Amino acid sequence: MDDPYKILGVARDATPAAIKAAYRKLAKTHHPDLNPNNAKAEERFKAAASAYDLLSDPERRGRFDRGEIDAGGAERPPPNYRDYAEGPAGARYGGAQHIDPEDLNDMFAQMFGARGGMGGGGEGRARPGRGQDEHFTLTLGFIDAVNGSTQTLRLPDGRNLDVRIPPGADDGRVVRLRGQGIPGWSGGPPGDVLITLQVTPHRFFRRDGQDIRLDLPISLTEAVLGGKIEVPTPAGPVRVTIAPGSDSGQELRLRGRGVPAHGKQAAGDLLARLCVSLGKPDAALTEFLRAWRPEAPHDPRKHLEPGP
Repeated sequence: MDDPYKILGVARDATPAAIKAAYRKLAKTHHPDLNPNNAKAEERFKAAASAYDLLSDPERRGRFDRGEIDAGGAERPPPNYRDYAEGPAGARYGGAQHIDPEDLNDMFAQMFGARGGMGGGGEGRARPGRGQDEHFTLTLGFIDAVNGSTQTLRLPDGRNLDVRIPPGADDGRVVRLRGQGIPGWSGGPPGDVLITLQVTPHRFFRRDGQDIRLDLPISLTEAVLGGKIEVPTPAGPVRVTIAPGSDSGQELRLRGRGVPAHGKQAAGDLLARLCVSLGKPDAALTEFLRAWRPEAPHDPRKHLEPGP
């Protein structure tokens, strides 16, 4: 596997922030969703993800820099110092030629063992380590968030995860899928996948805590005479009665028709604010209003008079 620093295009002394920025840039450029059927882009994306996984972990990065593990995270056996001592490089140290190369090899093996968990035979065993968590964002609709649903999330490695959205999930909530993250090493457990929900606004529902608000248009006839109408709710339409003489601004409360109960939260209500909609007046209505003289004239702007 290539040098992770070269893959990300950063110096060996790069800061964690620089490493993260380099990875994000490569991920955006080579993401499989943006490069369908492009095998080279997918390989570069996977290589960048693997390099970032190694370098974003301070402990594993340090072990890689010291030569204890390779770019794939596998243990490297300690070098054979007999070959080094008996070779041209070892000849430079003439004063140390009386040391038995076998003793030198054992000494360095013990040093590596104390530092990295190496055994006496030169074979290394890494301590089990938990894999990294992975963070993703999932966008879903208002109704799916309120009622709960199951969404499919496609991961950069090609896997599809079914994400269960609990009823009443709000924008910014984090859903954790345990054991679905980066695999551990040396028998360690995998990390988790943490998914931040982004709930798109609805075209007429508005969430207010556990309640849901709605501007409900009614006709002039319904406002004056009253009647039964259907009111939309996230769980489906509900038939309600409009009282005669209803006016814009009045509010209907449909109990238990808001966000469903979840956890310690009780179910909310749906609050429908009436809005009288005239539509296009016809000739008969226009003629009637011209001749109409109400018994009790009403000034709808009286409350707008400036006070002290």
